[in-house]
Amino acid sequence: MNDTQTLKQRMAAGELLTGTFLKTPAYELVEVLAVSGLDFICLDAEHAPFDRARLDACLAIARAKGLPALVRVATGDRHEILQSLDSGATGVVVPHVDSVEKAQDIARWGRFGHGGRGYAGSTRWAGFTTRRMPELLQQSTDETIVIAQIEEPEGVAQSAQIAAIKGIDGLFVGPADLAVCLGVQDLNDQQVLDSIKRVGQACHQQHCCCMTFVPDTAKVSALHDLGVSMFFVSSEHGFILQGVRSVMQGIEP
Repeated sequence: MNDTQTLKQRMAAGELLTGTFLKTPAYELVEVLAVSGLDFICLDAEHAPFDRARLDACLAIARAKGLPALVRVATGDRHEILQSLDSGATGVVVPHVDSVEKAQDIARWGRFGHGGRGYAGSTRWAGFTTRRMPELLQQSTDETIVIAQIEEPEGVAQSAQIAAIKGIDGLFVGPADLAVCLGVQDLNDQQVLDSIKRVGQACHQQHCCCMTFVPDTAKVSALHDLGVSMFFVSSEHGFILQGVRSVMQGIEP
């Protein structure tokens, strides 16, 4: 992790960034991943059993360790975004953003201002009443990330307009849901790759970060050529299985 720049600044600069999903709501795993060299982690509150308390504990450790932690919220409701950011998340990933209107809503809810994120100086993110409002408003500008997950053909079709919205820092192409919507069963199907390329081009034109999920690093180079610069690689589940399978293969006669 480059301590002189925020994750948001590194995204905007087009750096090649690598993170992973955390599926197990255990702060000990956050502590381990903090010394792994990853650029970020993403707590998966959409598909994993994160309740408010366990999400809060994991974000506390991430914040203490200086590990940028995103939260993939379940639905993108206003209160989910607020609670994640107040607890110390660097940013949020919002699933199923398939319209400009949805993207405008989440961009507003992730930012301070009229109709946006409610202001409180007493949260972990705010330093528990130790920081003044001007400093916190600047911190939000410098740090807070809002990512729209593009998982339907409608989102792909409107990706240029979504990427252009002020307050949207990145578009995450969800290859699995996109494949299902397109009626295919292979994440490497040409329709999926063409969609990623279209989103990547839209992001490039609007100076917005393009990202996606990969199960491993085999396709990173090819996807980078399509405009992807930020990769969510597997999860701790995948890493555990990979490690155990490697051990088992190593001791088999």
